[in-house]
Amino acid sequence: MRISIVSETYPPEINGVALTVYSLAAGLAARGHQIDLIRPRQSHGLADEAGICTLEVRSGTLPRYPELRFGLPAGRLLRRHWSQHRPDAVYVATEGPLGWSAMRTAQRLGIALSSGFHTRFDHYAGHYGLGWLTPLVRGHMRRFHQRADASLVPTAALARELLAMGISNARLLRRAVDTQLFHPDRRDESVRAGWNASPSTPVVLYVGRIAAEKNLQLAVDAFRAIQQRVPQARYVWIGDGPARATLQAENPDFIFTGVLRDEALARHVASADLFVFPSLSETFGNVIVEAMAAGLAVVAYAQGAALEHLRDGVNGYCIEQGDSAAFIQAATRLATNPALIRHMGRAAHTGMAGLSPDAVIRDFECLLRELAEENMHEHVTVAHA
Repeated sequence: MRISIVSETYPPEINGVALTVYSLAAGLAARGHQIDLIRPRQSHGLADEAGICTLEVRSGTLPRYPELRFGLPAGRLLRRHWSQHRPDAVYVATEGPLGWSAMRTAQRLGIALSSGFHTRFDHYAGHYGLGWLTPLVRGHMRRFHQRADASLVPTAALARELLAMGISNARLLRRAVDTQLFHPDRRDESVRAGWNASPSTPVVLYVGRIAAEKNLQLAVDAFRAIQQRVPQARYVWIGDGPARATLQAENPDFIFTGVLRDEALARHVASADLFVFPSLSETFGNVIVEAMAAGLAVVAYAQGAALEHLRDGVNGYCIEQGDSAAFIQAATRLATNPALIRHMGRAAHTGMAGLSPDAVIRDFECLLRELAEENMHEHVTVAHA
């Protein structure tokens, strides 16, 4: 099949959406499909990968996220490109200006169309003092995803949420985790020594964008509660974002590594002990399953990957949304019980064994093929009517 993937974020950018889209594109290419990747133009050129041809469009920078770029509308370019190289299916991963123009163009050309529901922008507004915008953002998201033949979501719970929002075309496509990369065997005592952590020192970990929508104050409060019980505990932060400078200035005892990738990331994750993730704005949260695969007990709110994979009291603690007291209590209970950390960490690793990337790519391939065949049948039916 020839498949066009449209995304406003993609590696070398580091975030959950970029890495998820890359894994889908690379996985389909590895199965012999021709992938047209359409993304915003970067400041440096990008080399094509085997099976993936990149078309870059004009771009601008995001407020508060200068390292990220969004694609400007490109309807005329897309119409010309897809008329010359017609894809069997289009997957639009992001809801920005480029995503909107891709949606409209694919519809006008009668191409099978799917979208990805990756980011809860409707939850973000409140974290930036713009809660009054939430209904408008939800309306925007509803109109966008209803244009598609299918809107792909990573959990059944999110599919139900979309239905309640008026998005009736949700289809389940589960997320995978690279269990060879994220593995307890990558634990490295030299990494821990760099954190001034002995083998018995509890190391709490945060991985992700360091920004207001991640509910960072609760992460700080949870660690301070841990520290009262275990003064030698360490808190390691992997990632970057607009809140990092302030957080680092206010908490000089925290360890900030910046952005890490691939084996360096996997080694640092496996070298921690527990993953405390307070975000309330996740559609999934890839970092949760990566931490679990690496053998870390997890404390997170009951949404996305946590709701899908955390077994409360077995491989971590899955906390009712918004209950900050219970969240802090669970994090403290874990950090003060090394045997419990080890037991839950082993259970977390074991539970991730079945999340095969190959299985997810096969499901994505089948879904796109089904949409393409349905689209072709509809056009044949209309032509004969």
